[in-house]
Amino acid sequence: MPCAFFRQMIYSHPREREAILAQTQYPNMKDRVMDEKKNIVPDVDGYFVKAKEAAAVFCQFDQKQTDAIVKSVYEAGFRNRVNLAKMACEETGIGKWQDKVIKNAVATHFIHEDIKDQKTVGIISEDHVTGITEIAQPMGPILAIIPVTNPTSTVLFKILIAMKTRNPIIISPSKKARKCSCEAARICYEAALEMNAPENCIQWVEDTSRETTQAMMTHKSLSLILATGGTGLVKSAYSSGTPTLGVGAGNVPVFIEKTADVPFAVEQICISKLFDNGTICASEQALIVEKCIASGVEDEFRRRKACFLSEEQVKLLEKVVFDKEKGLMNADIVGQPAMLIAQKAGIDVPPGTQLLIAPLKGVGAEYPLSSEILAPILAYYVANDFNHAVNICIDLNYHGGIGHTVSIFSNDDDNIRTFSMLMNAGRIIVNTPSSQGAVGGIYNMLSPSLTLGCGTGGKNITTDNVSAKHLLNIQRIARRRENQRFEKFDKALYLDESMDAGAIEKIFNRNF
Repeated sequence: MPCAFFRQMIYSHPREREAILAQTQYPNMKDRVMDEKKNIVPDVDGYFVKAKEAAAVFCQFDQKQTDAIVKSVYEAGFRNRVNLAKMACEETGIGKWQDKVIKNAVATHFIHEDIKDQKTVGIISEDHVTGITEIAQPMGPILAIIPVTNPTSTVLFKILIAMKTRNPIIISPSKKARKCSCEAARICYEAALEMNAPENCIQWVEDTSRETTQAMMTHKSLSLILATGGTGLVKSAYSSGTPTLGVGAGNVPVFIEKTADVPFAVEQICISKLFDNGTICASEQALIVEKCIASGVEDEFRRRKACFLSEEQVKLLEKVVFDKEKGLMNADIVGQPAMLIAQKAGIDVPPGTQLLIAPLKGVGAEYPLSSEILAPILAYYVANDFNHAVNICIDLNYHGGIGHTVSIFSNDDDNIRTFSMLMNAGRIIVNTPSSQGAVGGIYNMLSPSLTLGCGTGGKNITTDNVSAKHLLNIQRIARRRENQRFEKFDKALYLDESMDAGAIEKIFNRNF
């Protein structure tokens, strides 16, 4: 059955159709805020006219048609994984292209494996006992904010889950990664059209100005924002008045508990932290080690070309990697190799150093390296015992990483449970590289995703790994199924103030 917008477009008189389109194109003409410098507002209405038209067609597609589009997009993205990775690395100067290939593979192959058999069209569940039938409907036009750290993989991921749910999507890239992000979108769009997807079901914004992004986010025809990026941008998305699925900052503590296999733990942490030079927000940010195993941990890290810094060197590093005025990491060091960062800081380190480790005495503004740093740099804390270590992890968790991810290496199930219960994190990663573990699908059975929810602690609506299921409006048909206990219950008893809850429950549940 045609959706409401589609019915209006088909069955209206030509003049009425023109009025409908005009209303869609200019829904907030009176409310436009004029640009202070140019005295104009970026014209984004055209994107939404096209997106609404695409939505009207897309909502008519069945599951088979939808899945054919998804498969075509997945295959095209996967086929171009190397070229897109090289483009991203060349344009942004961030990370390693070889690791970005893996990101692109996860964003296509792993995501497709996860969603390919999901029902996202029409009736998706039917329970004859409860009488509840669930129907999946698309949300409508989605705006996807893309980060500079993952400029192609995030595009591929968001487009795939949007196509799976029949939602037109508009890609808004970082200004530092516009070329590669738009190319990824173009590749996906052409692949979608090959399977007869609606025209303009995928669009991308060439103008990456703040004014354009703001105009897009507040547009009345926008249904949802998928926001992945800097804290300010995500906050702006949540303040736009448009429903938003965003992420919070990650400041991931990794606790190496005394029962851990130390060489294994260090190996896994290096696999994670050195991946793409530490650009994944779920990468470890601080090491917390129990005193009784600290010496062995330090030796193992040194064996893997990590350099423990002196107090003086830590001060020099702080000046280069952290902007105290903004309270954020310095963008110039994001995704850069350890040797280059050390050189910028004027620190002499052994040749081939891959990881800089900064011993710290506290957490907070006075210790800038206790904050999120998306580079091969780790803060380092030695704890007296388990409880002391957990307290440090809690402090780090609440210092800019609440709701995101924490990590522990341990072979004590009781301590793992205790640690997990005390952390405010959507993902507690156990004996696993945190970057890859939090993303999911590689080392565990979490849904693979490049948008990691942080719950209310991180000012998000979910702690889930965001995927296709989050981009659906679910309708529920509720057929009559009488509550037999209520039908047989003497309702007059509710009026009897002498009857307490226990007495009522006893009668209400009799013979149940």
